[in-house]
Amino acid sequence: MNTNRGVSIILAIVISLSTFFAQDGKQLFKSRCNSCHMEDKNSTGPKLKGAKALWESAGEGEQIYQWVENSATLIKTGKSTRAKEIQGYSPTEMPAQTVTKEEVDAILAYVDSYEPATAKKSASVVDSTATSVALVGKPNYSENLNLFYGLLFIGLIIAIGISVMGYSIVTYVKSDYFKSRATKQGIMPVTILILSFGYIGYNSQSLALNFISYGEATEKTPWLLVENSDLYLLLFIDILLIAIFLYLRNIFNRLAAMTKSKDAIALEGVPALNKLSVLLTDAVPIEREHEIMMDHEYDGIRELDNNLPPWWVWGFYATIVFAIIYMVKYHIVGYSDLQIKAYEKEMVQADKEVTAYLSAQAMNVDETNATLLTESKDLSEGKNLFTTHCVTCHKSKGEGDVGPNLTDKSWIYGFDIKEVFASIKKGRPAGMPEHTSKLNPVQIQQVASYVINLPYTKGTKPEQGTIIE
Repeated sequence: MNTNRGVSIILAIVISLSTFFAQDGKQLFKSRCNSCHMEDKNSTGPKLKGAKALWESAGEGEQIYQWVENSATLIKTGKSTRAKEIQGYSPTEMPAQTVTKEEVDAILAYVDSYEPATAKKSASVVDSTATSVALVGKPNYSENLNLFYGLLFIGLIIAIGISVMGYSIVTYVKSDYFKSRATKQGIMPVTILILSFGYIGYNSQSLALNFISYGEATEKTPWLLVENSDLYLLLFIDILLIAIFLYLRNIFNRLAAMTKSKDAIALEGVPALNKLSVLLTDAVPIEREHEIMMDHEYDGIRELDNNLPPWWVWGFYATIVFAIIYMVKYHIVGYSDLQIKAYEKEMVQADKEVTAYLSAQAMNVDETNATLLTESKDLSEGKNLFTTHCVTCHKSKGEGDVGPNLTDKSWIYGFDIKEVFASIKKGRPAGMPEHTSKLNPVQIQQVASYVINLPYTKGTKPEQGTIIE
């Protein structure tokens, strides 16, 4: 017990430390790398997820720290093949970073463990500066959670029934009465073992309900996010459990029938097999199996000439009917859309809903209707956003470093607010990354307005572009 407790404490400490470093790495990535890099996508710089493995596979695992600290120095030494490969990725040079080896390890550990979000929080209360668009067609998680509880309760009840029925079968099979009657009826011991272990296999599989994925608990959403697909799967498992229960019940009845004498069966006045089983399987009762016994024999095994089970035949006919209806509906008449056309229609509808959402949140701003903002509140917010996303390449006053000087009169892609908005939103081929995934339209307009209002500051690089008065 003490050993288990010690192991539990050690695991808890390891998990806590790993969570701490992952969070620290995330903060370092956001503050040091996010302006030019993304976790799992190429941007101004290449994606960082898997970067450490690439350097290590080239035998240069230690040189990745030199690259981060000062890429230009490492390139000049000519000792790193990875540095030469990355050098040609972008015309802009990676600026030197003042980071420790531990901080680099934390950043790389974070990006390697990064997984894109699969679910978003409830959008019942939407902030006007939200950077994400509400999910289209999101399930009602509150109703789904109630249904989940109901289906799970039903499944547990059926599972208990399966356990009781299975235990009854095993107990009955092990009883002296069954063994004595089975010997008289010619039931081989291997059959008893198959029935016993068959129950165990079925019962253990029926309780494997580890398919539910947990979501984030928030003030407005349930603690467990149950998707529609989860409910369908749980319903299927409940139906499967019912089938297993009925199957075990049928086994129990057949075992009981095997140990009864013909006189006892005649006195009961009921068939040995369940009527439903007869209807579905068209199986011949045991006492009449000699009528359909075939002549050949293999290693002491005789074959019965049973008919195909009706349930299988009906299912086969159903697939033929389904195939004909599907062919007519989708390929001949064209009443329903094929996958590509259905996807295109859904995308058109989603675009309409996104546009309506942006319009409702006063975010229907783009490069065609952006206007220069002059309010101090907007410019102050633009400054904060500029400090967070732009200073790595353009410096704190906009005088330029990796990127061009934003305060002089020379502009590569235009000085107009609409052109600056487009540069920030979509990015530019010379190394400017897109920011539409990081900022919403209102924020892009605020940054663009702040950039245009920057006072002149002399930079270290020569002027780039065309002089615009």
